[in-house]
Amino acid sequence: MTDSLPDLSEFHDELRSVARGLLARSGHDAPVDWESISTSGWLGLEVPSEFDGADATFAEVAVILREIGRASARGPYPAVASLTVAALALLESGPERERLLRDTASGSTVPVFVLGGESAGRTQFQVEVGPQGAFLRGAATFVLDAPGAGRLLVPAREPDGTIVVIDLDPRAPGLVVTEQPVVDATRSFGTVLAEGVTIPPESLWRFHGDPQEALHRLHDRAAVAVACDSLGVGEAMLDATVAYAGMREQFGRKIGSFQAVKHACADMFVQVTVARTLVDAAVLSLVSADPEATTAASMAKSYSCAAAVEIAGKAMQLHGGMGYTWESGIHVYLKRATLNRSLFGSPSLHRAYLAQRYRSAS
Repeated sequence: MTDSLPDLSEFHDELRSVARGLLARSGHDAPVDWESISTSGWLGLEVPSEFDGADATFAEVAVILREIGRASARGPYPAVASLTVAALALLESGPERERLLRDTASGSTVPVFVLGGESAGRTQFQVEVGPQGAFLRGAATFVLDAPGAGRLLVPAREPDGTIVVIDLDPRAPGLVVTEQPVVDATRSFGTVLAEGVTIPPESLWRFHGDPQEALHRLHDRAAVAVACDSLGVGEAMLDATVAYAGMREQFGRKIGSFQAVKHACADMFVQVTVARTLVDAAVLSLVSADPEATTAASMAKSYSCAAAVEIAGKAMQLHGGMGYTWESGIHVYLKRATLNRSLFGSPSLHRAYLAQRYRSAS
C-alpha cells in the first residue's frame, strides 16, 4: 500500500523552508501570528477542496508540526491540524459540520477536539437523556489549547455505548474550561468539565465508520503529532550544540575539537536520525491507513519523546554555564520535550503496548 504513495520530498522541502521562515518571525515569548498561519493555507492542508482546502495529507501537516517543534512555537495550530481537522473528516456530512470545516480551513474559528493528554483513546464524557432532553457530563484534563478554543468538539458515549461528537460553545452553561499550568510555557492546556450541559439536536454529530476505531485513530495521530514536535526539538538542539561547539573556545581550542564533545554530539546525531526514521515511518503508516499504524505510532512516540529530553539535556550540559541561563533559550526546549514525553502515553506505556503486541504475536 505504501508503495503507491507519490514522492513529494521536493515539495516537503519547500514547505519546510517556508514554514521555518514564517515561524522564525516569532520568538518563544509570543504566539505565531494567526493571520499568517491562516493565509499560509496550513490549516486547510487536509481539508477537501470542496471545503476550500488543499486535498493534502497528514504527511504535509507533519512537516509543519516538526518545524513548530524546532522553533518551540506557540499557538493552536498543532491542536487544530492534528486532531480537529481529522475528527471532522471522520464525521458524517451535515451543514453544521461542513460550515465548521470551512471556518477551520480559513482560520476564522479555532475548534479544539477534546482529547485529554492523559487519554488512551477513550472518552470520559457521557450523554444522558432526561425529560428535558440530552445532557453532557464528564471531564478531560490536559486538553491542548482548550482555554483559547472558539468551539469544542467533545467525544461522548451515549447510553447504548455509541461514541458521538458534541459541538459546543465553550461558554455554554454548565461547561467550564479551566487553564492548567504546565512546565512548558510555550503551550496552553486546560481542563474541560461538563456538568449537565444541554445538547441541542443539531450539535450531536456521528462518525460515518466505527466510532471506537475513529477515536483510536485520532489518538494515534495525536501521539505521532507529539513525536513530530519532539523530533523538531531534537533537531534544533543538535544544530545549536554543534554550532556552539564550533565557536566556543577553551584552553585556546574550539571545544568541538575535544573527543568527549565529539562523542556527545555524535550520540545526539544518532538519536535524531533514529527518531526521524521512526517518525517518518509512523506518518507514512497513518497516511496509507496501514493496519500496523498503531504499532508505528507507539514506536515513534516512545523513542522520539524520550530521545528529545536526553538531547536537550545534553545540549544544556555542552553549552556549559551558558546553557543554564535564561538567555540561552535551551530551557524552553527542555521543558517542551519533558511535557511531550508524558502527553498521549508515556514512553513506558507505549513500550508496554509494543511488548504485549509482540508477545501475543509469538
